[in-house]
Amino acid sequence: MAHGTPESIEEMPAYLRLVRGGREPSEALIKEMTHNWRAIGGRSPLTDITLQQAAALQALLAGNGVDAHVVVGMRNWKPLIADAVRGIAATGTRRVIGIPLAPQFSTLSVQKYMDAATAALPAGVDFTCVRSFHDHPLLIEAFAEKVRAAHPTAVEDVIFTAHSLPERVAKTGDPYADEVAATARLVAERAGVRSYQRAFQSAGRTPEPWLGPDVSEVVRTCAAAGSRKFLVVPIGFVCDHTEILFDIDVQAAQVAREAGASLRRTESLNTSPTFIRTLAALVSEHAGRDVVRAAAQP
Repeated sequence: MAHGTPESIEEMPAYLRLVRGGREPSEALIKEMTHNWRAIGGRSPLTDITLQQAAALQALLAGNGVDAHVVVGMRNWKPLIADAVRGIAATGTRRVIGIPLAPQFSTLSVQKYMDAATAALPAGVDFTCVRSFHDHPLLIEAFAEKVRAAHPTAVEDVIFTAHSLPERVAKTGDPYADEVAATARLVAERAGVRSYQRAFQSAGRTPEPWLGPDVSEVVRTCAAAGSRKFLVVPIGFVCDHTEILFDIDVQAAQVAREAGASLRRTESLNTSPTFIRTLAALVSEHAGRDVVRAAAQP
């Protein structure tokens, strides 16, 4: 299960209406999102990559003799989670394991996926959902592989990022910020990164305060103090989409250039074999039996 994205710029108003719970998006928001999409080529690859991740998981499970259907459901666009659940039930399946493709739990993200799936479940179908895998050894290794492949230099400031949330959510006891911090610490340890900073990105366009510091703020502050090179490691995301391709590759990179610095990022997990093994291990753990050989260790 993933957030979802429209297939074209023309679908943007309808998509934003779903994201906003039926409220009409402002013309300014539509214009902003349209601009962002044009800057990354006119389309987000989120759906395509999520389908590729599902196909890779299906192949790994099949290779281990596991007869399971792997389908994709989106919270805010087609194919919707509700339609995916109903399609599964129509095949006669009676056991469903849900995997929200967001490593860190929040009531504003993962819980929404869980609620959407639960609400669509027909009678007689058992549903188990992965609540969090922010510290799963295979996920940590998958991110660490990308960090090591980027060959961070001694003169680069390493910044781990995740999607921001309203501060009010954290104040209610939501574990999201703590889980982001734990993922960053574990990936840094695994990849041998001795010094790093944490930042948030992609805050919503609302007047209330959101979790910070924002990645652009960190870049400006560090550049003013003399830093000239930045490596961003987006540990709150598992594939390329607008929050990666625009918010980091375009927006944050521009902030760095304006501050007289350069910014690059690690490659997204996408269909990384280690990440697909992570998903298979989650299936195994939530099925209550060892359904995938050699998926338990990094």
